[in-house]
Amino acid sequence: MSPCMRRIAISVAASTLTLSLASCGVLNASESGGEASPTKGDDITVGLLLPETANTRYEQFDYPIFKEKVASLTKNKGKVEYANAQASADKQAEQLQKMIDDRVDVIVLDAVDAHAVAEGVRKAKEAGIPVIAYDRLAEGPIDAYISFDNELVGEAQGRALLEALGDKAGGSARVVMMNGSPTDPNAKQFKAGAMSELNGKVTIAKSYDTEDWKPENAEANMAEAIGAIGKDNIAAVYSANDGMAGGIVKALKAAGVTDLPPVTGQDADLAAVQRIVAGEQYMSVYKPYPQEAESAAEMAVAKVQGRDIQFDALTRDKVDSPTHKGIPAQLLPVVSLTRSNIGSTVVADGIYEVSDICTAAYAADCAAIGLK
Repeated sequence: MSPCMRRIAISVAASTLTLSLASCGVLNASESGGEASPTKGDDITVGLLLPETANTRYEQFDYPIFKEKVASLTKNKGKVEYANAQASADKQAEQLQKMIDDRVDVIVLDAVDAHAVAEGVRKAKEAGIPVIAYDRLAEGPIDAYISFDNELVGEAQGRALLEALGDKAGGSARVVMMNGSPTDPNAKQFKAGAMSELNGKVTIAKSYDTEDWKPENAEANMAEAIGAIGKDNIAAVYSANDGMAGGIVKALKAAGVTDLPPVTGQDADLAAVQRIVAGEQYMSVYKPYPQEAESAAEMAVAKVQGRDIQFDALTRDKVDSPTHKGIPAQLLPVVSLTRSNIGSTVVADGIYEVSDICTAAYAADCAAIGLK
């Protein structure tokens, strides 16, 4: 992707978007294109379907940020019809059908099962309702996709794990891989990115695909791995996200491991940030949720209002799903979060206050790294 296209792809504020477009020559032909008469006004309904609550980000960040952005883009006239599937593909199918029956104007969908939801996506398309895939690339006739660059997430995790191992890295270093749900296409991309860094540099002693991303499933898998490998023979644990990292740490402690091996993660959950402060988890991947949620809201509103120039500028990337090729997309950057940059990432971005992280149990650890 050219620097110009990347600059457009990560723009979220309207003013920044206009500036980026102008600098790339996109607006030269018709600068008023973004203000063209919309096919629908501000009185719109946007359906938002999120997958689960085990990962705290969806209820804590994605939904409220998305809702607020839709309101600001529609002068408080637009509304968001929201549903969470609680990790059930069947429940999400019912929620999607209800939104189709309710004739919402556009649907933003984070799929529980990317394959199973394809039929619902097709029904929405037949009903004339655009569907934007959010965070996970659903199958079916998706109009657009927004997420973070998932292979880069895995690469960041793999690099961090090798960094944590230092001199211990090598063919004899035994690593447990705790991958995400087999029904989530993102999990395969995270794994691929991580393996591109780890291949030939460590030994993958055990590898698991963790059903529904559930921490308790990761905990059980980790207990099995400890029994098979030996608690003192595990050099590091690749965990695809923070919820599972919490289950992994519990299993390690329950087995009597006091000097915990490096454990990766993703999502910058508060509990994970606290584990990082305490030295129980080596890193997480911070994905700026405000940027993703706000950009998704902009894409949804632009799509339903017929603002094609703005929509095209927000979807300058292309991705392929198993069923469709060349889907317009926006892929956002990520940050490797360790003890060294908590203040300049999740605190600086307003995700957490220092007081949220540095509770009494973590006060000494926060002081030790200068987090105050």
